[in-house]
Amino acid sequence: MTRLSPILKQATPVTVERGEGCYLHSTDGRRYLDFTAGIGVTSTGHCHPRVVEAAQAQVGKLIHGQYTTVMHKPMLELIDKLGEVLPETLDSVFFANSGSEAVEAALRLARQATGRPNVVVFHGGFHGRTVAAASMTTSGTRFSAGFSPLMAGVHVAPFPTPYRWGWSVEEATDFALRELDYLFATISSPQETAAFIVEPMLGEGGYVPGNTRFFEGLRERADKHGIVLVIDEIQTGFGRTGKFFGHEHFGITPDVMTIAKGLASGFPISGIAAREELMAKAWPGSQGGTYGGNAVACAAASATIDVIRDEGLVDNAAERGAELLAGVTKLATDAVGDTRGLGLLVGSEFVAADGKPDSARAAAAQKLAAEKGLLLLMCGAYMNTVRMIPPLIVTSEQIDEGLRIWEEVLAEI
Repeated sequence: MTRLSPILKQATPVTVERGEGCYLHSTDGRRYLDFTAGIGVTSTGHCHPRVVEAAQAQVGKLIHGQYTTVMHKPMLELIDKLGEVLPETLDSVFFANSGSEAVEAALRLARQATGRPNVVVFHGGFHGRTVAAASMTTSGTRFSAGFSPLMAGVHVAPFPTPYRWGWSVEEATDFALRELDYLFATISSPQETAAFIVEPMLGEGGYVPGNTRFFEGLRERADKHGIVLVIDEIQTGFGRTGKFFGHEHFGITPDVMTIAKGLASGFPISGIAAREELMAKAWPGSQGGTYGGNAVACAAASATIDVIRDEGLVDNAAERGAELLAGVTKLATDAVGDTRGLGLLVGSEFVAADGKPDSARAAAAQKLAAEKGLLLLMCGAYMNTVRMIPPLIVTSEQIDEGLRIWEEVLAEI
């Protein structure tokens, strides 16, 4: 009998029959409030009618038109719609299927455009599981262990993580930028550094937001040394943080941006956006792929952008996210050392009495929440942060429902 790989461990025991809005319905008839959103993917909720309608209509016209062979209307329409929401300077796009592919495309572009070998990533970042992406991932060794040697030329600088270091945001930022300059002086000369690759908020690394001065410091150094600033918006994009893109919180514009997850409400599509002048420096044959820009996924993505804009979901993410963060902060017990978030990305970090990571209690909280009807995930190097990622359509009433269950969980574990 064929089975799913035993290495793939499900975060919850739920087998889903259908999804609707913020809820999943299991095969045994239970309804679950889904605060995972497919790890931030189902941005418009499960089976939003307009996304379903767009995909169903497209399936009957053209399922696959390989986009280096033929052009098709859904992709051209998506390019136009992306042009309305992307930073004005990012006027050229390339489509792929997964976040890892997008990250590797951004890395390849930066190296080819600059002729430089090295890349600087930031401690706690997650960029994927393929070889180059895993080589740039430092949110946990589980993503990169066991298939060395990894890609060379990757150097790691600190991300400002105030709680882990026991510092203020200002102290953490001073340290991170100072250590980046020290890396330039001791490990990778700026003249050999092709790119910075960084998330606006650490995702798998524990839901740690960046800050304006840190990102302004990266932008300043990138401009000074001709380094390509790549912002990984795979989890933070398309309204998730309460801005259309996470970097907008910090007043900077990237040279390259990676996108995926919430772009198409569950259909697999990813990409990179860059200035056309920069994108043109990619070598011939370095961009492509069989399924990139799939017609059905493009139609779903266009509908997703329409829904996000027409239904005011970016503002909703900001408002509901503020309610959610305030709620988990108010409910935090001694077992929760820190709560933090940006929009509808909210984390509660569990610690023991001595301040050390408490992975067991975090796992118990996540498991008990599922038993009570609330689906959550964990993250962080020690897997001791429970994260909440509701769909962008979540209501105040559903936030309250989730917080009521979370309060019961914290009281029982």
